[in-house]
Order: sequence, then C-alpha cells, then structure tokens
Amino acid sequence: MTVQPALFGPQIATADAELRAVAEELTERDPAGTKIARVLRRTYDMLLDGQHTGRYRWDQLFKTEKTHFGTLVEINLQRAFGFADGQAMDFAIRGVDVDCKFSQTPADWMIPPEAAGQLVLGLWASDDQGLWSLGLIRASTEVLTSSTGNRDRKRWLSPLGKAAVTWLYKNKPLPENALLRVPPHEAERVLTCSEHGARRVDMLFRLAQQRIISRIVVATVAQQEDYMKRIRGNGGSRSRLRPEGIVIFGHYDSHRGVAEQLRLPVPAPGSGESVSVRVARRRPHHKGLPFITLDGERWVVALAGDPVEPAPLLPGTKA
Repeated sequence: MTVQPALFGPQIATADAELRAVAEELTERDPAGTKIARVLRRTYDMLLDGQHTGRYRWDQLFKTEKTHFGTLVEINLQRAFGFADGQAMDFAIRGVDVDCKFSQTPADWMIPPEAAGQLVLGLWASDDQGLWSLGLIRASTEVLTSSTGNRDRKRWLSPLGKAAVTWLYKNKPLPENALLRVPPHEAERVLTCSEHGARRVDMLFRLAQQRIISRIVVATVAQQEDYMKRIRGNGGSRSRLRPEGIVIFGHYDSHRGVAEQLRLPVPAPGSGESVSVRVARRRPHHKGLPFITLDGERWVVALAGDPVEPAPLLPGTKA
C-alpha cells in the first residue's frame, strides 16, 4: 500500500520507510483485517472466561484484568502473525522494531520513555460497539505530550499526534458477542435462569435469532464442560426447538449452504458457530422471499404473523 500524505499531520515527515514497510506487511497479510479481528475477539473471550464465570461484558472485568488486556492482545497478535521478537520493542515486523499498544479509547495510547522515537502499532476496540481500529505512528517528540509532572515519564499522543496516526483499519467490525446484541434484561434472564445449562441454551437460541452464535457464547450460557452437546439434535436444542419452528444451522457445509440460501449469517467452516431462525412453510404472502426445500416442502424465514409450526429436519440432522 502507499501511505497517503493526507493521513499525516502538517508538521510530520511523510517519508517514513519503516512505517510504510510495516503497513505493507500488515495489509498484505491481512487485507480485510479478519485475522486481527479474530485476535481481539479471542482476547476478550480469554479474559471474560464465560464458561467458568458467566461473564460477557467488559464492565464485569476487574480493573487488573482490563489492564492485562493490552498484554494479551500483544501476545495473541504475535502468535497469530508469527512476528519475531523485537530488539528493544515488543516485536519486529520486516526487521523493524514495533511497540504494541492498546487503549480503551481511540489513539489514547500510553508511550513509555523507551518507546520515544520508535514505531507504535496502536489498537483500539470496543466489544459494546462491536468495532476496532489499528493505526501506526512514529512516537517522535513533536507528536507527544509533555512528561512534566509525570513520575514515570510516560506520555500520550498530543492532538497533533492523534491527527497524524496512519489508520490501516478504522472502525472495522469485531466478531460479534451475541449476548451484547439482545436486550440486556433478556441476556440477564438467560444467564440467571435456575434451569440447567441445556434449557439456558434453548433460551439463547430463541432470543438471539439470525445472529452468529459463537461456541464461546454457548459455553458462557451453558457453563458446562460438554457445552456443544447442548446444541445437537437427538436431545439437544436442535431437537427441542423444532416444535417451535426454530432450526439451528451449524458450521457443516450442508447447513451453511441452506443458511446462505435463506440469506442468513453463515457460520464459518469448522468454527463451532451456529445461527438460529424460525421458519414457516411458504405461502402466497411470502412471495419474493428466499426459500429452501426440505422434507419435500418449501420453507422461508417466518414473518411475525406466521403461525408456529414444527420445523423440518436439516440435512444430516437426527430428530
């Protein structure tokens, strides 16, 4: 990629070959930012540890856990891309030392004295907003605040510095935490339900229809070691919700194809993701809606006024 001069502040030199090299490496290896987004999602999930804690929101973390987020992101990013260790900074990209920083607000990265003059890879993410960004900047003196009165001499980007960040990925979608996308009182109702894990998983798939449900969300709701068994047919949610007209598509090729035909979110192959939806037999008022053919009949995504009727079996699914 070519770094556009307009991305830099007026007093900042644009001929930074090292910044350009790092930018090219990242955007060539992850053009859409999907790998970085997965790293951030994994880091949130690691800290929340929903399977054992039932937590699913950032504000449920302890202060020390929030502080640890940046370190975990750095570790997970290095593992995902295989970056070498840096000489003085966190890691090296195309032989360039890079300091990795995370902040809870965009470009609010804390720059320690040893990173002055170095290249900074800064990340921001918000699980509540479902967004993330990544930018690069050379932490030169002219883009940093004064360290006067700061005992550890750490500094932040000045307004000029924030304007000078080269954003490689700006406000990109974060893989969804479905529990944050249902009304808060409904999410709490699921998680505080006194029923056993299987019934809580049923409630999840009723409430969060037409959304990608990750295996981590299922684990958070089930809070059991064998949580994925709670979804399957032959006694799991897939069987129990059929009488209510609800089908649950998994990551299997046969399921993914059917979900795509109905223009639903499609679980990624091998991901353990699922998508639920209530379906109805196709009737004249469904004209123009995408449909699938199962059990010899045509089915569409049910409209609000459609009667509840037992759902068909999905390909390869046991009753």
